[in-house]
Amino acid sequence: MQLLRFHPLLKRNRWGGRRLATVLEKPIGPEPDYGESWEIADHGDDQSLVDGGPFDGWSLAQLVTEHAKELLGRHADRTQFPLLVKFLDAHDRLSLQVHPNDALAREFDVTENGKSEAWIVIDTAPDSRLFAGLKASVTPEGFKRHLAAGTVADCLHVIPAKPGDCIYIPAGTVHAIGEGILLAEVQQSSDLTFRLHDWDWLDDNGKPRELHVENSLLCTDWDRGPVDPVTPVPVADSSHYASSHTVEQLVACEHFVIQRHRASTPFPIPAEDRFRILMALEGTATLRCDQQTVPLPRGGTVLIPAAAEGVEVDPTEAVVLLETFLS
Repeated sequence: MQLLRFHPLLKRNRWGGRRLATVLEKPIGPEPDYGESWEIADHGDDQSLVDGGPFDGWSLAQLVTEHAKELLGRHADRTQFPLLVKFLDAHDRLSLQVHPNDALAREFDVTENGKSEAWIVIDTAPDSRLFAGLKASVTPEGFKRHLAAGTVADCLHVIPAKPGDCIYIPAGTVHAIGEGILLAEVQQSSDLTFRLHDWDWLDDNGKPRELHVENSLLCTDWDRGPVDPVTPVPVADSSHYASSHTVEQLVACEHFVIQRHRASTPFPIPAEDRFRILMALEGTATLRCDQQTVPLPRGGTVLIPAAAEGVEVDPTEAVVLLETFLS
């Protein structure tokens, strides 16, 4: 099976902007509020469609159903592609949210998964902030009082957003993405989100959006506390890379592993009977596999099937790539 590129699923949001086009060259429309580019998705009617090659026009769900072993390798028992990867442009602040874990998600919707996610910051405004977890002193009772009083911001752990930061948000973490942030997101394949607080925003009809306070509180992990950016860990087994090439692990959890490559010379991607997703955060590269050549521009995403062997990444300039796979 060849390397796979997909048409992005572009979504408009109240908080969206224009950087999906101006920075990442996504084919958005003329509207000012594009918030998300779903790069690889197998979630109900939201289906990534293959762009080019022998599977042109196929949905990701079709590939999982009909070519599971070639696509997923050691994870071929999955009936759904397990990850959803996207780029987000938060021109404005997102609502304060919490996501359920797997067990709770299926109590709300038997077809859904929990939603643990990771953010990798690409660009920010000077005063951009992320809201990640609760302050250490916050109790459930105190949080509910602040929520009722409209002072919930006093309970939140707030961190400045800096390009290159990675923040891992396990299911159950109270969180929000602040203004002026462009980021890549890796998450479980889920779109189950409960809205705790919406900063008094109004919709296009001048009405508040629906909140899901009861469900949010039920899903909140009260032991989580503050969440800070992860400390990248150098990958020890990288002897097959050039000295100018660094690889660091950002996240390794039960749902996904994320590594970051910084390179300016060609390097291989091992097969290991598992799929891999590459996202270009900076720079450009060309992927080669057998007789296939695939460009990877900034903002580009490629799915490397488990059956693809001999894959090489050839940077055309210094690149920063995210590599995501299952453990």
